[in-house]
Amino acid sequence: MSHIYHITSFFNRAIMNVNFVLKSRRLLLLFVFVLSTSTILFSQSKSVSLEDAVLRQWSTFAPTGISSLQWMSTAVDEMSMVEDDRLLMSINEKSNKKTLASLDEINKALELDMRWMPTVHWATKETFYFSYLNAYYEYNIADKKGQLLVKFSPDAANVDFHYTSKKVAYTIDNNLFMADGKDPKRPISKIETKDIVCGQSIARNEFGIGKGTFWSPQGNLLAFYQKNEAEVTDYPLLDISSTPASAKIIKYPMAGQKSEFAQVGVYNPSNNRITYMRVTGERDQYLTNLAWDPSEKYIYIAIVNRAQNQMWLNQYNAKDGQFVKTLFEEKHDKYVEPEHAPWFLPTAPNEFLWMSERDGYMHVYRYNTDGKLLNQVTSGKWVVDEILGLDASKKNLIVSGYDESGLNSYAYSADLKSGKVTRLTDTEGIHRVRLSADGAKLIDDYSNLTTPRVIRVLSTTNGKELGILSNSKDPRAGYKLGQTELLTLKADDGTPLHARMIKPSDFDPAKKYPVLVYVYGGPHAQMVTNSWGAGAPLWMNYQAERGYIIFTLDNRGSAHRGFEFENIIHRQLGTVEMKDQLVGVDYLKSLPYVDADKMAVHGWSFGGFMTISLMLREPGTFKVGVAGGPVTDWAYYEIMYGERYMDQPEENPEGYTKSRLMNHVKNLEGDLMMIHGTVDDVVVMQHSLSLIKAFVDNGILVDFFPYPMHPHNVRGRDRVHLMNKVLTYIEDKLK
Repeated sequence: MSHIYHITSFFNRAIMNVNFVLKSRRLLLLFVFVLSTSTILFSQSKSVSLEDAVLRQWSTFAPTGISSLQWMSTAVDEMSMVEDDRLLMSINEKSNKKTLASLDEINKALELDMRWMPTVHWATKETFYFSYLNAYYEYNIADKKGQLLVKFSPDAANVDFHYTSKKVAYTIDNNLFMADGKDPKRPISKIETKDIVCGQSIARNEFGIGKGTFWSPQGNLLAFYQKNEAEVTDYPLLDISSTPASAKIIKYPMAGQKSEFAQVGVYNPSNNRITYMRVTGERDQYLTNLAWDPSEKYIYIAIVNRAQNQMWLNQYNAKDGQFVKTLFEEKHDKYVEPEHAPWFLPTAPNEFLWMSERDGYMHVYRYNTDGKLLNQVTSGKWVVDEILGLDASKKNLIVSGYDESGLNSYAYSADLKSGKVTRLTDTEGIHRVRLSADGAKLIDDYSNLTTPRVIRVLSTTNGKELGILSNSKDPRAGYKLGQTELLTLKADDGTPLHARMIKPSDFDPAKKYPVLVYVYGGPHAQMVTNSWGAGAPLWMNYQAERGYIIFTLDNRGSAHRGFEFENIIHRQLGTVEMKDQLVGVDYLKSLPYVDADKMAVHGWSFGGFMTISLMLREPGTFKVGVAGGPVTDWAYYEIMYGERYMDQPEENPEGYTKSRLMNHVKNLEGDLMMIHGTVDDVVVMQHSLSLIKAFVDNGILVDFFPYPMHPHNVRGRDRVHLMNKVLTYIEDKLK
């Protein structure tokens, strides 16, 4: 601060004496030096508004990259990218670029009026296809000609296009339709009751399920999920967009109650018939991880019982729906959770890869279609995240995964038969990689705590860097946005716990700072990574600049650390997680620059549950808490997720009672605010309202703020309002 003051004073004096300065060449140079130096120093002192931090994190303050970068199908040495939203370019590993097509050319050839380049999908070296409005089109860059491939209903949702057959599957409301070159709206299902839904995702998107339709490899057949929700409870959400307001009814299966009944159908367009797979077992079991075999003769389904402690990988005949065989089973005393469908080897159609946590970490296993385990392909105390494909030799599998620490993700090569694993990406950090069509090269897009973003091309043979495509400068340079560091603490059993701390840019160890702890803490999520910003949203840096220490810790139960690290929370949600969060609190209290009397906690969803748990079950730890979309009673939460970690309420009464936040309201010390979207269909409003009633019944004052017509999170411009509400509340109450 003193350096800026002295230079500014000199700068002002220089301006007052500008006539004298201009008489001397040396003084003129000095004047220019002072001007430029002061500009640099001032630019390094720019502040970021909360609106900037929320709305411009992924634009102004995001590291630069390459728009729509992807491999060009069989053009293994080239990638495509989009420049200025109007030019489709090719780029090679040496960063040489050339124009492939302009938006004007594509619009002219197809008589369209697109305003920016669409997302393209390469079919061949010269041909790509894309969707626009309710149609798919094809364009050839060599002859600059295009054609309409297929049109479908403008009311379509869940659109699933198969390029080879030029067919589209889609849904309207609860029914399934198909479009081809002859008919844009051929009905597949004609179900009148809204209780039966075809072609949509089932099991509330658990078990890795993300869609409801599955084209066979050549597009001759269409498999689809169908769910019967007749026995699932109707749940009302208040819609205030009409006068008077109306009830929007959804199906919400709460823990211990009736669930949906799932089926898998196969539609044959050639005869317009549906065949249902003859799945036996519990009515409310889960049909997960559906896959076709390469011949289109068989369908594989991972069947999971409702208790989620047993899985059977079954084979069914796609033609008549008959059960063929169970290839293998998996069991665990706590739970099994298949999340990846069988991945058939292109070099051996009677072999497939299966991802499982059976040895304590997510790894890849090679099977044949008789159900015989051939070998374990990857192993060790690290986690495979995704199968990317085979390398050029077709002997090695390329995967992405997280190292033993869980802080870094890398690309790995594993010999399919020997299981020998080689790490291909050398630099520590979070690597997002894409494999070329021939398996010879990778696009490696990575960052770490000190590297904003690098995009490069690597060889899959040895990980050798073949060229750098982009190396981003620091987009936050010149702004006061705090200092971020990674820490490792230890749980009570010695398990390493990773944490992130953000300090003000003018941090003074002699001062005392209030603390905001941001918490999530639940499965399938990780807050702290060795990435640019360490995984922190920019509002945290903004708040640090207002004189706060911002702290986040990933407790046991969170992602990418192995199955035992996660499942320790089974049947006792909130207990172990709080123990670990208190390790972080104790660490903060040990720091001489932390004001232990001014500590706040904030979290959303599972983090909202954790926030209130810490306020009520560890009273006095935090002076203020803000909980968004909080689970307050796991008996109110959905079956698929809730019963995996807590079992059914009648099976685990002690666990449900202990974690039910209504039972702890009398312990509140300090100030608590709850925030909830009024049409939240994930954590329904009943959670917050029931807890508020318990506070009212006990004469305890708390604060509540609803966000009308927002679902589970508050997005768009209203998110600025949300963060302002959260941070202002914390500021006011800590004072």
